[in-house]
Amino acid sequence: MRHYAGLDVSVKETAICIVDEIGAVCREVKVRSHPEDLARVLKDPAWRLERVGLEAGPLSQWLFSGLAAASLPVICIETRHTKAFLKAQPNKSDRIDARGIAQMMRVNLFRPVHVKTLTNQKRRALLTARNLLQEKAIAIENDIRGLLRNFGLKVGMVGVVKFAVRIRELTEDMPDLAEIIEPLLDARDKLRQNFAALHRKLLAIVRDDEVCRRLMTTPGVGPVVALAYTATIDIPARFRNSKAVGAILGLTPVLNESGESRRVGRISACGDGMMRTLLYEAAQVLLTRVAKWSWLKAWAVKVARRRGRQKAVVALARRLAVIMHRMWTDGTPFRWTKESTLVAV
Repeated sequence: MRHYAGLDVSVKETAICIVDEIGAVCREVKVRSHPEDLARVLKDPAWRLERVGLEAGPLSQWLFSGLAAASLPVICIETRHTKAFLKAQPNKSDRIDARGIAQMMRVNLFRPVHVKTLTNQKRRALLTARNLLQEKAIAIENDIRGLLRNFGLKVGMVGVVKFAVRIRELTEDMPDLAEIIEPLLDARDKLRQNFAALHRKLLAIVRDDEVCRRLMTTPGVGPVVALAYTATIDIPARFRNSKAVGAILGLTPVLNESGESRRVGRISACGDGMMRTLLYEAAQVLLTRVAKWSWLKAWAVKVARRRGRQKAVVALARRLAVIMHRMWTDGTPFRWTKESTLVAV
């Protein structure tokens, strides 16, 4: 008899439920959230496991890798779809959720989630840490501006390099205020230094990556966008066609159709928020700053005239995602003229 397992993971413990092919509960237990402890329960010879369901979450990549290494048929499943399924149950607990996930595995009612390779998980961690340091440094700079404004001191337009010099000039005649601001400047400088170190590491990775260098031939796409794209897509062959990338990244409109009513709304904003933001920024750069003309920019300008600049940027971001996927799979650089372009989007 075949068996199916559901795992409801928390930080300390994981609830495990194993059901047979007719849905009867065979075993329920809680163990430590560690691959070895989970594998010890699931590899019991009494079970013939067909599928092991694991909801996507903070520990899912680590647990998935450990269980897969133990030759278990583990599947990482989509969180929102799982929550919608479990919401039908009147009560909620770890045991009930594990039982619900096991039943999802049994009836094959789930959406699998791709688990990235270890290399791209590390690259994603680099991008996240770099972005976090940049956001914190900007937040401190804005807070300093706000504090000084209370005393009538206006920082004005100043770059990153001369920011600290400008602040010290403003507080030169107010030593007590300078004493308060100085620790903030020190923290901001430390954040900027660490950000620069991570950015240099990012550039070194891109410099040695052939795919990233090829993607950077696309106008508006720099090293950050290229590395984030490869880390997000991970394996391009997992998409049946390039057009599916736009939907995965949440850059396609939501359709709400019922009877005679048919409404096309805003983009779904599903998937990777960081990648979606970077593609949006790349589209803005292509539309406003890239001086060299291309068929892609001409297309975006026509969309802007017809539908407005905002919608044109979103449409261009989606098209960039599709084009870069095709460039990755075909092994070709960006083609600037329409006559030589074979990309269908």
